[in-house]
Amino acid sequence: MDRVKPDKRIILVADDDRSVREMLAQALESDGYQVIEADSGESAIVLALNLNIDAFLVNLEMPRMNGIEICRTLRGLDQYQTTPIIFVTGTGEHGLSEAFAAGCDDLINKPVNLVILRARLRGHLQRMEYFQRLERARLVLRQYLSKRTLEVVESVSFTGKLPPPEERDIAICFTDIRGFTAFSELMEPNRLFALVSSLLSEQVQIIHDHAGYVDKFGGDGVMAIFDGPDMVRQSCLCALRILDSVQLRDVDGMENLCLGIGIHTGTAVIGNIGSPQHLDYSAIGNSVNLAARLCGQAEALSVVVSEAVYRAVKTDPRLRFHSERSVSIRGMREPVTIYTLSGPQKPQEIDYESQASARPPRRTH
Repeated sequence: MDRVKPDKRIILVADDDRSVREMLAQALESDGYQVIEADSGESAIVLALNLNIDAFLVNLEMPRMNGIEICRTLRGLDQYQTTPIIFVTGTGEHGLSEAFAAGCDDLINKPVNLVILRARLRGHLQRMEYFQRLERARLVLRQYLSKRTLEVVESVSFTGKLPPPEERDIAICFTDIRGFTAFSELMEPNRLFALVSSLLSEQVQIIHDHAGYVDKFGGDGVMAIFDGPDMVRQSCLCALRILDSVQLRDVDGMENLCLGIGIHTGTAVIGNIGSPQHLDYSAIGNSVNLAARLCGQAEALSVVVSEAVYRAVKTDPRLRFHSERSVSIRGMREPVTIYTLSGPQKPQEIDYESQASARPPRRTH
């Protein structure tokens, strides 16, 4: 068997008739394909497992492991679920329904018309390449879009309709790096970008671990949303883990970066915001605004939560709420009761003076 050349499409020809294999191989190699030959179904599967095959030409009537069995086995492998499988048969339309039910893409009768074979193979490979490009684009989008936004995009691809906005009870968590502006003036931009990206990447993973999703990034911080019956508890545990991860970091240049976190739970409207040319799927409303303001209230390496959060999970032994105080929040008519959240160890009580106004928020909705 010739060594596989990485720049060529690899076609596996499986047929127990040597003359048929050689004829097909010669024709396809003249078209620039790399051809791998298998004289049995078993050897075809072994080759498929060890190589990255781009298309299969399979004799439907091979002894022992026939074409139907080969096709079913290949379709059971993740890497070959969409790879073109073309049957070559000498029995006409006999077994046609079973062949397509097994997952084949096409069927060509013997004697093989090479013009038809080349055209169909080229068409199937083009379709597979198009599908692969779509899949790569989908995977890239997963890196740029929140989990909920991606779900909306995939739903719209089926229905053709954007979902209407809906009110939903959620928990909202904002994180923010304290002193970031001053810090950014002292560090070279590329290094600053790498450090902040590393910090945010760790936060995203922790958010996902606690069944939340990132609604958006805000330069040096994150807005995360949690939903479902355990959303408040998970948002609190998530915030504590994020603080732990920051304190455990031992990276040159990060020692002066401290995080503040704010959490609130309440009703918000979630939906598509913007124009038909540019949409953002996000949550807006007073609950989101308050969570952002609470983040502004948090001292370095602390978590501030609303009374609604406190009441929802105050009995959880993993969470300790302390330093209750009433503060004035810009945009809120009445003072707001807030708490500092700590882990199960005994917290250090802080004597806060009643604050007349909140620190200017980093993000609002």
